Amino acid sequence: MSRPKHAPSEKILHDLNQPQRQAVEHLDGPVLILAGAGSGKTRVLTFRIAHLIAVGKATPKEIIALTFTNKAAGEMRDRVHKLVPESVASMWVGTFHSLFARILRREADRIGYSHNFTIYDTDDQQTLIKTIMNELKISTQIFSPKLIAYTISRSKNALIGPDEFDQDVNNPNDEVTALVYREYTRQLRQLNAMDFDDLLIKPIELFRLYPLVKEYYQDRFRFILVDEYQDTNRAQYLVLRELADKYKNICVVGDDDQSIYRWRGAEVRNILEFEKDYPKCAKFRLEQNYRSTPAILGLAHSVVVHNSQRHDKKLWTERKGGELVSIVSVYDQREEAQMIVERISAELRKNEHKFSDFAILYRINAQSRSLEDGLRLEGIPYIIVGGIRFYERKEIKDVLAYLRVLVNPDDTISLKRIINYPTRGIGDATVAKIDVFARARKVTFLEALFKGDEIDGLGKRTRERLSAFVAVIKKYQGLLGQVSASELASTLIDELGIMRQFKEENTLESATRAENVRELLQAIHEFAVSNGEDTTLEAFLQHVSLLTDVDSWDDQSNVVTLMTLHAAKGLEFPVVFIAGLEDGLLPLSRNTEDPRDLEEERRLFYVGATRAKDKLYLFWAKNRKRYGEGRSYKSRFLKEIDTSYAILEESQMVKREKFAQSHITYHYDAMPNYEDESQEYVEFNIGMRVRHQKFGKGTILSLEPASSGAKLVVNFDLYGRKRLVLPFAKLEIL
Repeated sequence: MSRPKHAPSEKILHDLNQPQRQAVEHLDGPVLILAGAGSGKTRVLTFRIAHLIAVGKATPKEIIALTFTNKAAGEMRDRVHKLVPESVASMWVGTFHSLFARILRREADRIGYSHNFTIYDTDDQQTLIKTIMNELKISTQIFSPKLIAYTISRSKNALIGPDEFDQDVNNPNDEVTALVYREYTRQLRQLNAMDFDDLLIKPIELFRLYPLVKEYYQDRFRFILVDEYQDTNRAQYLVLRELADKYKNICVVGDDDQSIYRWRGAEVRNILEFEKDYPKCAKFRLEQNYRSTPAILGLAHSVVVHNSQRHDKKLWTERKGGELVSIVSVYDQREEAQMIVERISAELRKNEHKFSDFAILYRINAQSRSLEDGLRLEGIPYIIVGGIRFYERKEIKDVLAYLRVLVNPDDTISLKRIINYPTRGIGDATVAKIDVFARARKVTFLEALFKGDEIDGLGKRTRERLSAFVAVIKKYQGLLGQVSASELASTLIDELGIMRQFKEENTLESATRAENVRELLQAIHEFAVSNGEDTTLEAFLQHVSLLTDVDSWDDQSNVVTLMTLHAAKGLEFPVVFIAGLEDGLLPLSRNTEDPRDLEEERRLFYVGATRAKDKLYLFWAKNRKRYGEGRSYKSRFLKEIDTSYAILEESQMVKREKFAQSHITYHYDAMPNYEDESQEYVEFNIGMRVRHQKFGKGTILSLEPASSGAKLVVNFDLYGRKRLVLPFAKLEIL
């Protein structure tokens, strides 16, 4: 096939360093690019795409580039457009979920779905699981729907279906999960819905059932590029193998030192064993860092090098000078927040920073409370990435539920959400009667609504209300494709009286909700303007369902950013604070027994440290209160640091405490180390499986803090419910 050449290749390659250029110019066969933090991996991917097109090796249509966030995909698309302007329109660049959802929209009928299937987010998934548990008479108090959803998700990503899961059940929680999993799978298909995991495993099913379909996409995408390959799970690994099997032109870019998603199924072995999967692969290392100071890089490396499961590499930089990393010990979390605020103020004065130059990172979301208190007290503006996202607000989900029902009438979860919104006098008892009728007639919930006059036990006024609701749904289903998505949504909201209701409530909260709905309408309009290729309501709903926390983050606002270490991956800031560097918190206590989990915690620290460009602060508190009173102990990662890259500091309260202890008349025989840490600091969660020396295995039902120690209610398999007090319970997490 003759392929047109574009801009001169040398012009594209001119600004690359030698390893980057070598990686870009090696176009044939499998390629592994080990790209350390801040080494220009996005640059290499985009230049490689442009080079493929410029030398006539591939047309834009033959290239697919997969990322993990819409933000990364957008950045890649913009950079390619600057290099080869005419290429972007026909090239597939996006997240794994969005691109494979695009394939499934085209091919869904082959695997028993229609093209207008709904994509269920985490909330929808848990709502369906709760509904199934109620139908199966399984207590949602004893068995956690959230834990069941997590177990099902992990199983699906490992390609373990309901039948395989059922064969490996060994505790009551798994027995319940097996029942729910089977019914959940059945009902998703009935609802013409897929969850996030289905968007990865259904293409594998499609390719294996229909070899000709697989070959079509293999020929279509002769060149495959994958960003952040270390974060791929089993399903992503296998679907890439299927797609790359014919031409083997797969280029993966990643860093095993930044693999931090094992808890959601990512397998670092995918990048560690790439050379085994593709023995003829070319391998390139990008080790020059363009982001951080030598001290930050040296300190981060001195910790991550303690991991055994990693490729041998070390970042370096041409930057000179820079400050040492500050390791600060504080008395408790309140002083930690106070000192972080003081350092922000000092940095603002000294280096003329903006608020947006600062990021405060932490291991778990609960840590943000004391940090927020400290920032509010000083009037410092901030934003939390990972809080309630715009599309998760109730008023937005209510409107989206209407739109989803119009696109997919089988979406009973959304239908039940809106049947009495705005309030129209249709209660739970009526919904239950419709459910009974639908099951008896073997029709969908919406089809049952259409037959409202035939449902026993409904009064005249209830039938009229149902009829009015059905009329609205029918009317706007008829408008699909006749008017724009923006016009349809605006007219629907107006007819439902949603904005009028907010105005009548006349409260600050209702005014905020009204503004949010207006913002939603603006988002639909902007999507249609910017997405040229597919502006349908169906496309907008898919776009919304696949947004991540980082995609929703406004990085243009001049505010301090607070986020978890996981959320910070892929970002950078001039000044970074990492809070809570104590054993039990970072590393998290539940992840210290399995060496693989501990290595991932170490990688998480490495990711956090390498977000910093100019200055890094590491904080640990000697008396952090989590599930009760007591001391906390310095993270083992701080003990692994090469201190030549750091300066050690103590807060005033720590100094006063030391002075007081040196002047008392008695002494401790020995201070405990982190291995003797009180069980108060173990990260217990509702739904977690535990073992007690006397009572055996059980499931945590509730947890409440108390001054004498956290109190747990555990439902033991053999002894029933027991109320226990930490740290005396001595529970083992299973």
